[in-house]
Amino acid sequence: MRWIISIGLLLFIFSCSSSEKKIASNRPVILDLPKGFPEINFPEDNQLTEARIVLGRRLFYDTRFSKDNTIACASCHLVNQAFTDKNPKAVGLKDRVGTRNSMTLANVAYGENFFMDGGVPSLELQVLAPIHDKNEMDHSILEVIKDLEKDDEIVKLSQTAYDRPVDSFVITRAIASFMRTMISGNSKYDQFIHGDSTIFSTQEKRGLAVFQENGCQNCHSGFNFSDGDFHNVGLYVKYDDFGRERISYTEDDRGKFKTPTLRNIELTGPYMHDGSIPELKQVIDFFNSG
Repeated sequence: MRWIISIGLLLFIFSCSSSEKKIASNRPVILDLPKGFPEINFPEDNQLTEARIVLGRRLFYDTRFSKDNTIACASCHLVNQAFTDKNPKAVGLKDRVGTRNSMTLANVAYGENFFMDGGVPSLELQVLAPIHDKNEMDHSILEVIKDLEKDDEIVKLSQTAYDRPVDSFVITRAIASFMRTMISGNSKYDQFIHGDSTIFSTQEKRGLAVFQENGCQNCHSGFNFSDGDFHNVGLYVKYDDFGRERISYTEDDRGKFKTPTLRNIELTGPYMHDGSIPELKQVIDFFNSG
């Protein structure tokens, strides 16, 4: 599936620092969204601008966010893996293994809550969780700020982007701004449903029919192939991870996890919240088993 970034940003979103130095304005950015995608509602205090994206990109790849300067956000969210990491569960500081699979960041701009249990209400707040998680970065946002304050380029970008010194407000909002540019669309499926009847092979058309006839679209619905809701799909009888119940304190939510997007699904394995199913065919076999 093709990654679509706002016009004019492709040249520098994943470029080197020399390009970042050239683009320091705080002009508004309009994302070039794929056909059929709704407009994105940006927070009032974090409208999308060039400087905010550039700063967010710098911070996303910055290993100073971990206690021993080895782990960045990008360590678990690799661009060539659709911003996942191919590990069953996230691997952080000193090879510590986390509790869940690293979810793709594709189209997180449309999220209403974050993590597989929906426990964080905004993309900005989501940024803080891995910094303080002992199995991920095992650090403190206050210590991160102290390090970043010594970086003249980061300080300058902070002033340009948010008109304030480097602080938790700037860090969380800049990284969230960068993540909101990770738009994935214009796949063969998108082109097919928008009128190109020749782009699918006979086998792909049969697959779409089976997908629809068997109710897969009941949960994997809409432009992002997710209803955004939480479901228990019967993965376990005995639970190591209580899922949505951890947030709601409601037993009926035990074992429920957010429906993942199917975009870039060929790149985002292993699958399920704990990475317990290695191959996509095995996922299909699991659901076929009832």
